[in-house]
Amino acid sequence: MKKYTFNQLSLIQYILIIFETQVGIGILSIPRDLAITAGTDGWISIVLGSILSTLVSLVVIRIMNKNPESTLFELLSHYFGTMVGKSISVLWILYTAYAASVVLFSTVYIVKLWIVPDIQAFILMILFIIPIYIITKHGIRVIGLFAELVFTISLWMPFLLLFALKDTHWLFLLPIGKEGLMPILSTVKPTILSFLGFELAFMLFPFLKDKKSASKGIIIGNSLSMIVFVIVTVICFVRFSPDEIKDYAYPTLSLLKLIQLPFLERLEIIFLSVYLFTLFMTIIPYLYTAVLGASKLVGKQDHRNMLRIVVCLWLCSSFFFVPSSSQINQMGKSWGMAGTYFAYVFPVFLWIYGWFFHPTRKAQKQ
Repeated sequence: MKKYTFNQLSLIQYILIIFETQVGIGILSIPRDLAITAGTDGWISIVLGSILSTLVSLVVIRIMNKNPESTLFELLSHYFGTMVGKSISVLWILYTAYAASVVLFSTVYIVKLWIVPDIQAFILMILFIIPIYIITKHGIRVIGLFAELVFTISLWMPFLLLFALKDTHWLFLLPIGKEGLMPILSTVKPTILSFLGFELAFMLFPFLKDKKSASKGIIIGNSLSMIVFVIVTVICFVRFSPDEIKDYAYPTLSLLKLIQLPFLERLEIIFLSVYLFTLFMTIIPYLYTAVLGASKLVGKQDHRNMLRIVVCLWLCSSFFFVPSSSQINQMGKSWGMAGTYFAYVFPVFLWIYGWFFHPTRKAQKQ
């Protein structure tokens, strides 16, 4: 009997978890980040970043195909031995816990800024932690079902952005490549950080019911993220001038603020209220990875005790730590820097190491 027979993900759920984890917080700010370094050619960097992310994603799948029933934390001990494996596991747990924390505190900051500026941060933290805890507590199967729900209730949101095309200037995009090749290439690095989330395939793969479709699934997930990023970025580029867009911390929300419908006002508030579910779907997979890894590290199968510890730490920290805009940006940059190593460098290193590891282990068994 397979190890995770009663806690499996369908291919659709696997795709949606990767897609929604990637889109998350980045879609709100990526147009500005790209415009600063590459101008209106930034959408090209998204395509290049997607290609690089997909290639590394396939490396992750190749690694996991050799160990289909093992999570990353079990794999590390198998490859490197108990002590070294657990040490690397601790780093991964800290990385995923930090990623979840950055997105959570960013979400609190954005909601305070755009919707309820007078509310205390710890109240928002409590309100957000409750659904996050309930979903994460029930494990990967419920997370997969929640991903399907989030996708269903969010289907209307991309169409809402089409109303912003009323007063656009497509000439802002021309000529293509006007900034030169180097600005486009230099912008690929911050772009690939927007695709962070695919590295969670290390954790999702053992739960995937149809493992033969893992490569196809992760390609589809990355491609969906690329399409959404390109559409949102291009609409922002043609609606705002190249200089104007740099003045908005969250151009996507500023774009929605310009849309006027006879029966609705403040669309950005409605949009952000629904988009909270997508932000939760960035937090939850990282959080689940962290608490599951921590539980396995101490030899426990039940991840709920570790989950309660993390949730209590979040709640306590919200009483005395209310990050400013600059601190939110700095946290995002540090997460991106860590993500470069954990999501891009580490899989390639592990893949190369596996070439030497497996023949050595086979020879030892003989």
